[in-house]
Order: sequence, then C-alpha cells, then structure tokens
Amino acid sequence: TNARLEGTLRMGVRSKLSMTKPPSIEEFAALQKALDAVQSQRDAAQTERDSLAGENRILRVQRDLLQEKLNKLMRKVFAASSEVLGTNQKDMFFNEAEALAAATKAAPTQEEADAGHSDVAGHKRAKRGRKPLDPALPRHVVRHELSDAERVCAHDGATLVEIGVEASEQLDIIPQQVRVIRHERVKYACPCCDGGLRLAGKPPQIIPKGLFTESALAWIATSKFDDGLPLYRQAALLGRFGGTDLSHNTMAASIVRVGLASQPVINLLRDHLLDSPIVFGDETTVQVLKEPGRAAQSKSYMWVQMTQGSGPEGTGPPIRLFGYSPSRSTDAAMQMYAGLRIGAVLMTDGYEVYDKIEKANRLVHLGCWAHARRYMVDALQVLPKNARTPEQPAAQFIELIAKLYAVESRARKLQMDAQQRRQQRQEHSVPVIKAIETLLLVHLHAVVPGSALGKALHYLSSQWPKLIRYVEDGRYPIDNNPCENSIRPFVVGRKGWLFSDTVAGANASANLYSLVQTCKANGIDSYRYLHALFIALPNARTVDDYEALLPWRIALPAT
Repeated sequence: TNARLEGTLRMGVRSKLSMTKPPSIEEFAALQKALDAVQSQRDAAQTERDSLAGENRILRVQRDLLQEKLNKLMRKVFAASSEVLGTNQKDMFFNEAEALAAATKAAPTQEEADAGHSDVAGHKRAKRGRKPLDPALPRHVVRHELSDAERVCAHDGATLVEIGVEASEQLDIIPQQVRVIRHERVKYACPCCDGGLRLAGKPPQIIPKGLFTESALAWIATSKFDDGLPLYRQAALLGRFGGTDLSHNTMAASIVRVGLASQPVINLLRDHLLDSPIVFGDETTVQVLKEPGRAAQSKSYMWVQMTQGSGPEGTGPPIRLFGYSPSRSTDAAMQMYAGLRIGAVLMTDGYEVYDKIEKANRLVHLGCWAHARRYMVDALQVLPKNARTPEQPAAQFIELIAKLYAVESRARKLQMDAQQRRQQRQEHSVPVIKAIETLLLVHLHAVVPGSALGKALHYLSSQWPKLIRYVEDGRYPIDNNPCENSIRPFVVGRKGWLFSDTVAGANASANLYSLVQTCKANGIDSYRYLHALFIALPNARTVDDYEALLPWRIALPAT
C-alpha cells in the first residue's frame, strides 16, 4: 500500500513539473544574482565573525596582561616585599639540604644494622634567656648596701659581714655631648725689638678654617651613610643637644669637601678591587638636582662594585665601591670597569651592557639565579590565590631552584673548599639544572611572551649560558645577592635624603658610602676609621702614605 502511494505521488510531481514553464534567461540571471548576493553576505558575515573572534582573543590576552600588571602593582604597594612564598619554605629548604647530606653518607654495615640502635649526633642547646651585654663596654658599678642599723643579726645581735654580691646589669645610654674646641695660637714677640714676632703653628686640618672637627665630621658622615640619618635631622639633633642652630647646608658643604678629599684612598681601593679574580656588579638610581644640561627630574645612577676577596689571589680584604654616573650607558659602564683584569669573573644581573664589558675585557660572565627566581616568584604571585598550585610552571621552577640553593647551603654548613664545592655541584646541581632546562623547553614557546611567566621564561632562556656556568668552579658564586646586600644601605638611606643637590655631592656620597661599607665588610668601626682618616689625610703626600690609610691598615684611635 505504501509503495503504491509513493508511486502515485511521484507521477503527480512529474506531471506538474512537465506543465511548469521553464524560467527565462533574465529570471535565471536574477536568481543567480540574488544567490551570489546571499553568498557574499554570508562570506562577509563569516569574515566579520572571524575578525571579532580574533579581536576577542586579543582583548582577552590584553585583559589578562593588564590584570597581571595590576596584581603585581597591588602586591608591590600592599604586600610584603619578601620573596618567601610560605611559612614552610625555609623548612623545605633546609630539609632538602639534610636530604642531600644523608644521601652522601655511606650505607650502614651489617653489624650496625643488626645492632638494633642508631647513633644520634650530638648538639649544643642554645642557652635560654637574655643575652649578656658586651663585656667590652665600660662598667659603672652601683653598690646597694645595708645601713649600719640593718647589719645586725636578728638571732644573736652579731654584726653582719659581707660574703658576696648578687649582680645584675642594665644598659645605660649617655646622650651625645656637644662641645666647642677653642684653638688659641699663642703669639710670641721679642721684648727687645720688633723683628721677633712669631705665631704658634696648628696641625693641618682636612677643612682649613672649617666649622667642624674631624670627630664631628666622622660622626655626621657615619650617621648619614651608615645609619641613614639625613643631614637636616642631624642638624635638629645637634641643636637639641648643643643649643646651637646649625644649618644643614653648612653640614652638607663640609661632607662634600671631606668626601672629595678622600678620593686618593678610593682610587687605591678601586685598584685593589679591579685586580681581584671575582667582581660583583650592580647599579641603582639616584636623583641629582643641579646637573648641567639635565632636568632635575632626570635619573642618574650609582654603580656598585664589590669583591669578597681582593688582590690577585682573592685572599685580601673585601671591598665595596660606589661610583656616580649620570647615565646607565655602555660608555659609563666601560669607565666604571676600566682596568678590570683580563679573564676575571664578573657576576651581574641580565642588563645587556655587562655583556659588552665581558667581551671588551674577555671576562667569565656569571648570571644570577636570584634574579631568575625573582621573575618566577612574580609570575606566581600575579595568579589568583586559588591558582597558585604546585602544578603551575612557575611553582615548579621555584622548587627546582630551591634545590640548587640547598646544595649551596650544605656546602656552607660543612665549610667546603672550592674543590669539594665543585664536586657537590657536579653531583647534585647539574641534574637539577638539566631538569630546569627540560621544563624551560616545554614552556618557553607555549605562553604569551608579554605575560609575567613569559618574561620569566625568556629571561631564563637569555641568561642560560651564564646561569649554568657557576657549576664549573667551586669558587664561582651562584647569585649576585652579596652585591645587592651591599647596595641596600644606599637604597634605604635614599628614602630619607631623597636626592643629591650637585654632582660634587653625588661623588662625595659615593666615596663615603664606599668607605663606610668597606669598613662594615671588614668588621671595622666606621666612625673610628673616618675619624682617623680625616686626621691623617692632610699629612698624606705619597702613594705609600695613602696606602697606609686603607681601612685594614690605618691605626685607629683608642676609644
């Protein structure tokens, strides 16, 4: 029945089609034109849709990048500046070091395994309670005694005798004492004639006819360049102690003069530093208001160079040097590093100017793992909190870098020499570096280059040859943290004094920062050194005289 019905319908359709008049050429052309128009509209709509989809993807990427920048800025303004990622990070760090220590121990013998017990390493428990005061401080003894009426025994009336004392100590502070040194140069004359007039001499001073003594100048310089106390606050402090209205401009002019007068000592320190086998370098901004040809808002730079061991063998005293330059250009860097010994080791961050210094002086250039880790920390911190999981690439990089530092921590703890440190790095650090390289190749081209993670990966990739070079020699440092620690007092002090007024002031500040920080690195009291230096500088004439004024050679005055 269905088949007969379908056949009937087909015959009806054919009959109707045979009766339909075929379209004319004009009608066919019109239909074709309409069809083309519809297809054109469809293609335009498809193109517009694809364009909007592309723009949407771009906008999403831009949105994500802007969100990352916002998160980074919010973290910089409101969050802690520490790069520690959690409360248990230090535990993880030291546990890794202990694990490495355990891995290097020999396997227990059968006798030890059968003994049924294990040996526990001895240790010294830290003494609890308040730490004793410095025994080098002077002591003023205050005796508390019983009166004569109280020195009577309540049982038999005998007079009590002293059998000892119960002592306790407190720290006392005597405020600064400001005084005036009055110089009186005695005049002598012949009582018989007018030709015997003579005037007693006075020792030469670093600032002839200056307002401040060498002790006062040393105190002012130490307060500013070691304690970070701006000059206007020092002027108020001295006014409170001495009742004298001192101008901080007068203090500034005096500091500039003594800072520039110490240039010969700075030159000798630079000679010792440039002759060192390993040199650290970094730079930071400083504002100079009155610089010829430049606006007051222009950025200038303070370059920092340091070595942990001066001299050709690297066994001399540590040195910290600051140098002012109006720019961060290649020419400025070349001047700062002119004279660096051929083949020395240079540890810096990723600023490209240092690569040119490396080529010019044929240096061994090391990269900083702390900077590489810092980029990864930034990439992790810009993520939402619920997305900061261990599976994130940045978290994986941070964990691997922590293993590199665990090797260094163990080497320091065991006081390994250079050869032992190199062996530890070859055994434990090289496999970790290979794992980092594998992870880097997986993610390098899979993320947006402008994102925080993309920047971290590209920094790691660009610095890779310099970063892995430290495992070749046990003397090479893993990062530039010692130099950053040296530059930190300058950065902290800059928040108080804000700027230098003149170029001479910036150069004087660089010299005095160099002397103070070099003293700190050598365990020398910076005030005592500057006091002795300012007294001895006017009498120095030869290179040997200035060599005797280096921080580790000068004779310090007794306290």
